[in-house]
Parts: sequence; structure tokens; C-alpha cells
Amino acid sequence: MPDVFTKEKRSEVMSRIKGKGNKDTELAMIQILRKHHISGWRRNQAVLGKPDFVFPKQKVALFVDGCFWHGCPKHSNMPRNNQEFWAKKLQGNKVRDRYVNRELRKMGWVVVRVWEHELKSAGKVAGKVRKALG
Repeated sequence: MPDVFTKEKRSEVMSRIKGKGNKDTELAMIQILRKHHISGWRRNQAVLGKPDFVFPKQKVALFVDGCFWHGCPKHSNMPRNNQEFWAKKLQGNKVRDRYVNRELRKMGWVVVRVWEHELKSAGKVAGKVRKALG
């Protein structure tokens, strides 16, 4: 199906997608952490890769990755329009994620990545975080 917007309008629409406060990811994770009484987390900390949540005392960096933007093997699908651009953009995100994981681990951090679709299983996500926290 062709895009209903012009190239300029699509660019404007995509530029308005927020990187913070996304209800499907970050805010849902906050609800899980609170429901399962997991405390000690901070947001917006100056840590490499800008983790969504940081547990500074335990040196745990928690990322909540959107299925589309980070290339979830189960749910990511390539847009039909402008495929060359999107392939480059989404592959770049994956490469950056691997780099950030590697560098944080070198600095002694534990890295936890949670897929957007995993947030539906709050208990499993909470268990994953608790395990990382030790």
C-alpha cells in the first residue's frame, strides 16, 4: 500500500515521535517496577547509551526497546516505502545497541534489554530485572 502522505509530510509526522515518555514502553515499565516493588531506579542519568532506567548502586542499565525501532525479530517489519533509508536506519540502531551493550559491560555495568512486546508479561520482566539486580 502506498503512503498516504507526501515525503515532506511523512518526514514531519515521523519527527514528532517522542523519544521519551512513550506509553507503550517507558511508562509501562514504570508501572511494572512500581507494581513489583522494584526501587532504586533513576531516569535521565548521564550514562553511555542513555538507558531508560539506571540502578546506580548496582550499576544496572535497563533499556526498553521498541519492537520497530530496534528490530525485534518477532515484530519488526520493514516499511514498504523508502526501504533503503529504513534498512540503513534500523540496522544502524542495532549496531549502536550492540556497541552500547559492549561498552557498558566493559565499564562494569549489567545491561538489561526488554522488548516492547515483553511488557505484556509483567512478572517475567520483573524477574529479569530482579535477576540483574542480584
